[in-house]
Amino acid sequence: MEAELVTRLNIPFTGIPAAGVHGVGLRALPGNLMRLLRGMFASRRILKDFRPDVLLFTGGYVAGPMALAARRYPSLLYVPDIEPGLALKVLSRFADCIALTAEDSSAYFGRAKRLVVTGYPTRPELAAWTRESGRQKLGLSHDRPVLLVFGGSKGARSINHALLTALPALLPYVQIVHISGQLDWEEVDAARRALPFALQAHYHPFPYLHEEMGAALASADLALSRAGAASLGEYPLFGLPAILVPYPHAWRYQKVNADFLVHHGAAQIIEDQQLSQAMTSTVLNLLQDSNRLESMRQAMRSLARPQAASTIASLLRELAIAGKGAQTHD
Repeated sequence: MEAELVTRLNIPFTGIPAAGVHGVGLRALPGNLMRLLRGMFASRRILKDFRPDVLLFTGGYVAGPMALAARRYPSLLYVPDIEPGLALKVLSRFADCIALTAEDSSAYFGRAKRLVVTGYPTRPELAAWTRESGRQKLGLSHDRPVLLVFGGSKGARSINHALLTALPALLPYVQIVHISGQLDWEEVDAARRALPFALQAHYHPFPYLHEEMGAALASADLALSRAGAASLGEYPLFGLPAILVPYPHAWRYQKVNADFLVHHGAAQIIEDQQLSQAMTSTVLNLLQDSNRLESMRQAMRSLARPQAASTIASLLRELAIAGKGAQTHD
């Protein structure tokens, strides 16, 4: 998925062999270790050809081989979620600087090297969208609230299914922008065509949005989604209140992200197993409570750090310059 997104922006992309070792079975472990070893040799070749001044890591086991191969290069580790996973904790031992989305993350690194709270970097074009331009782009009316529903880049089956069941109860009151992901798109499109004509006009499903994602975020009065790291940056940027459904079948980082936003009064949680029963009432109750929604909007906006990308870029430049200075003195 990353290869497609990167090459879409005409940025050169090179993959390396990698595999996880934490939590895998004994059968898979030897093969995964060999892939990591091959990844380290591939990383050395990339370093030799590319000759970087500084490296940026954002975690995941795929970064491990490069981190090992590039120990002598200055590097910055960016921690997108509130709680770092095992790979990020390991990578932190190699990084010269660690950038954090929120101050709460510093508790997981003890007295680790340099920690800087930068916020979550968002694409600059997102901020160009307004409520009016976003709704015009997506064909939404200006006199009805908008619910944005999505499950991440690949979609979320439980969210998709719960929403399709709830459409007849929700659409008389709200417009829905639904980003389903490709896996469930045929089912979602069939559900749209099966709706009564009067309700179809208020349902706007898409398999995926690229440039128009900013329009969807700017248009919405409320979001319902997973609690991936992007929710810590994109929702605050737009002051968008959220109902968060942490993904239940992985490490708890989404639950920690969601708890962080709930603690600040910016979001509400529905557990995945309760989604079908609770979605409709939770959405309608929030949209009909203008005071609560405005309070959540202000709380979410207070967490925004729109200069996060520039701050991270400045840190990288600083490390690169310091690295060159060290090489000169050597």
